[in-house]
Amino acid sequence: MTTTCSTVLDQPLLRPVELGDLQLPNRVVMAPMTRARASGEGLVPNAMHTDYYGRRAGAGLIITEGTWVSERAIGFPNVPGVYSEAQIGGWRRVTDVVHALGGRIVLQLWHTGAVSHPDHLGGALPAGPSAVDPRERTFTPGGPRATVTPREMTITDIRDTVAEYRAAAVNARRAGFDGVEIHALGPFLIPQFLNPRLNLRHDAYGGAPAGRRRLLMEIVDAAAAAWDGRRVGVRLSPYWTAERFTADERTLADYDALVAELGECPLAYLHLRGPAPAAPGAAPDHAAFARYRRLFDGPLIANHGFGRETGNAVIEAGLADAVSYATHYVANPDLVARFALDRELAAGDPGTYYTGGADGYVDYPASRWGDGVRR
Repeated sequence: MTTTCSTVLDQPLLRPVELGDLQLPNRVVMAPMTRARASGEGLVPNAMHTDYYGRRAGAGLIITEGTWVSERAIGFPNVPGVYSEAQIGGWRRVTDVVHALGGRIVLQLWHTGAVSHPDHLGGALPAGPSAVDPRERTFTPGGPRATVTPREMTITDIRDTVAEYRAAAVNARRAGFDGVEIHALGPFLIPQFLNPRLNLRHDAYGGAPAGRRRLLMEIVDAAAAAWDGRRVGVRLSPYWTAERFTADERTLADYDALVAELGECPLAYLHLRGPAPAAPGAAPDHAAFARYRRLFDGPLIANHGFGRETGNAVIEAGLADAVSYATHYVANPDLVARFALDRELAAGDPGTYYTGGADGYVDYPASRWGDGVRR
């Protein structure tokens, strides 16, 4: 008797797609996830990073964890950077393995701004758009800390920061990446500039919405200059909520204008984090993605709360070109194969997300014949 393996290869997630000049064999994207495994000296990617990303090379595209563009950007323990020669060498080993296994990988560029802490910066104050405490909790080597009132960035600080992003994009190309993604979500530096509650400036980088988004637009231009063609993505979270962040109509209207302006840039894609699903297991809100799909003509990656069925649905509806997955990729390094073979997904252990070491990082196996096959 011959046993056959059931597949569902006609699903939208498994169709090839082009995101700018990135050619993907499928539309299952590994979302960026901070995992805090760069525990050695100099925040250098190590052999575990190579193993971790190599195991996930079947993704249509891997987007790495947020990576520091400079020492001044640091705001979380044990996160790798891309500003030193040792870090570039560590990332080169990662990209070589991913490419040898047929994958594509871009580096996410990160700066925490005012959400950093003096514990990360040798006692110096973090810098932000204005001297306003973001009222967040920040993770330091000594444990969680409340944020402090930052110093306001000078024009020289801003220009230096743009230059750091430019250098980071050059370093990413030297390290063998296929492109970069600008981290512009959550409560971090770029969203701080976009936020009128945190950006009280009256110069060219504040005031009206066009001024508040100027930093991001300059960073996009700086990063794009390092690449031939469209190999820069931007990740946004207009629906992010926290004490200083709201998803009210004023905020969403500001993001409308930002997304429309980004549509004029030579981007590979826009990576949009939608609102949280209404309840655990509920489908993501299509209207949230439709709002920005109308404003952005380029490729769009949808994120937040998707599974296999809902990912297929948002692509089939024409609201996204690809879907990114974070939590599912923690415990399912072969996520694309599990989708293709209609297999159950394994669950990750949140207690090991940021603990360092191999446990919960490189010890999740690929599925085997007969594991979780739906009947």
